Amino acid sequence: MLKDRVAIVTGAGAGLGRSHALLLARYGAKVVVNDLGDGATAVAAEIVAAGGEALAATGSVTDEAAVAAMVAAAQERWGRIDILVNNAGILRDVSFGKMSIADFRLVVDVHLMGAVICSKAVWDVMKAQNHGRIVMTTSSSGLYGNFGQANYGAAKMALVGLMQTLAIEGAKNDIRVNCLAPTAATAMTENLLPETVKALMQPEMVSPALLKLVGDDAPTRAILCAGAGHFERAYVTLTAGDHIGGGEDAGERLIERWDAVSDRTHESVPDAGMAQLQQEVAAAMAASGNR
Repeated sequence: MLKDRVAIVTGAGAGLGRSHALLLARYGAKVVVNDLGDGATAVAAEIVAAGGEALAATGSVTDEAAVAAMVAAAQERWGRIDILVNNAGILRDVSFGKMSIADFRLVVDVHLMGAVICSKAVWDVMKAQNHGRIVMTTSSSGLYGNFGQANYGAAKMALVGLMQTLAIEGAKNDIRVNCLAPTAATAMTENLLPETVKALMQPEMVSPALLKLVGDDAPTRAILCAGAGHFERAYVTLTAGDHIGGGEDAGERLIERWDAVSDRTHESVPDAGMAQLQQEVAAAMAASGNR
């Protein structure tokens, strides 16, 4: 399915990243295995031993020079880059009141800025070849919140916003950008899950989601959730709302009409941020008698 495609997987020395890299290789992709330590070399060797092609790239996703070198090495060896899986990440969990700004910034740097740096490094390559598939690793902690993960959740939801815009900008060059929200037992969740749950939440039960997100028929702007062999879609929606108008008591009327504003009966999934403006202007014009 992925024969002759070239993929970069960050944070692939263990856990989900390793599982992603092995699956992509099994389906024929040539894989650049990125991580900070010796894990990248070990996973690359594992792929080669199984008959695949792989290249180890050691370095942080926050190191622009290291990322540029990784991309250059992949191009030199295989001549193209088709797939980027932004998987690298860290945790610094603590309640917001006790969280240091340094730990907040560090998590945002690795998850968000690491994905930005890697995506930027492959963007022109993908544009030139008129083909690209980028996967951001988001999380239910970002989509829905989770106690003790203000830094992680903020970074993970920011990746959804990054995905939305890159998908729009990349469409004309067939660059499709999606999010994967995995639930898995990894080193990052070692102390968070009971053993009975860990047995169900193996990384190998998540990685098959990549096949839909990186293939020739991949969607774009999808948020795919995966864990324990179960798959769901998450959406960022917009309600139809209620036109309240202006005036000194507009805020009071909003309070009175809160249920109508929140009604999800006719909610939509906007094609772009402009949809909110268009909906609001249309409602205002209709209310004033102008169409």
